[in-house]
Amino acid sequence: MPSPPPLLHPRRERPSGVFDDAFDDTELIAARAAPAQGRRHAVRALLQRTADDWDRRGHRICVLAREPYAADWARDWLAAEPGSADAAALLALTLARRALNGKEEPAAARAACRAAAERAPADPTPWLGLLLLARDLGTDEETADAFAEVCRRHRDHHHAHHLMTARLAELRPEAGADPGHEAYAFADRTAARAPADSPLAVLPVVAHAERFRALAAAGLVPADPAASGHWSGPWARQLLEAAFDWWLEWEHDEHPRRHVDLNFLAHAMSCAGRTAEAAALFQRIDRHPTARPWSYPGREPGAAFRAARDRALGAAQPASDGAPPDPQEVITER
Repeated sequence: MPSPPPLLHPRRERPSGVFDDAFDDTELIAARAAPAQGRRHAVRALLQRTADDWDRRGHRICVLAREPYAADWARDWLAAEPGSADAAALLALTLARRALNGKEEPAAARAACRAAAERAPADPTPWLGLLLLARDLGTDEETADAFAEVCRRHRDHHHAHHLMTARLAELRPEAGADPGHEAYAFADRTAARAPADSPLAVLPVVAHAERFRALAAAGLVPADPAASGHWSGPWARQLLEAAFDWWLEWEHDEHPRRHVDLNFLAHAMSCAGRTAEAAALFQRIDRHPTARPWSYPGREPGAAFRAARDRALGAAQPASDGAPPDPQEVITER
């Protein structure tokens, strides 16, 4: 089959300090740079290797879809290989991202997602594109339908559960941080029925952060996370401890979106003033912060992340040798 054509314009270097959702996926980082450098096979080979590792496939295609070249290059790839499910999925997610940024008609993005789904009926990734669109632009029914289609293909899809949690968190702001709210109920049910080692155990913490975002946006809690009281109280403490205990026992170095969970956990511990736990998490995050939830609500995420990290690491710095805290040692401090 003919190869997807290379781009002819040079790729600009990614500025340092910018949030990069590729995290430490070196294969993804290398493949992302390849099309602009005339190495036409790298993205195809990456997605072929990823195969039906659905969380990783969704993550990698979402990251590739953010590249400025992605729409033109995916169209050219699909024209060269009309039967390529990988090219169709990349085009679909790229158009979905562009639609969310106001650069593409949502109807065209939805059509591309449905066309990609027809090419690969078992792949949840095109439905993830539809869920991304529905989460911001669709109705509750459209969001629920897209989520259900993702989960029919991969029940524990990490990204899809985060998107659904964020959407549910925006319902009924007048209910406050009621533990029975739809977002908490959804997260609790998911965490309870997922396998013991599933990172969906962290979803209740994600729900708590997303609920804070919704309440702060509605003016129902102070926008300062530390002053909001959202992370204080016995119920919030129990929620955080359960997620942190899961992380201590089951931390997954191989999950493609583990840094998303680490950032939500570090944010929660920082907001709760639990510097020992936060310091251990910041050590694991290393150079891979995420914009969310540090941007909640309407904050500059880089500055918020650095301030929280500096507080935690400064407070946890041992007087003896200056070494960072070991996560297992945190257990004895709680």
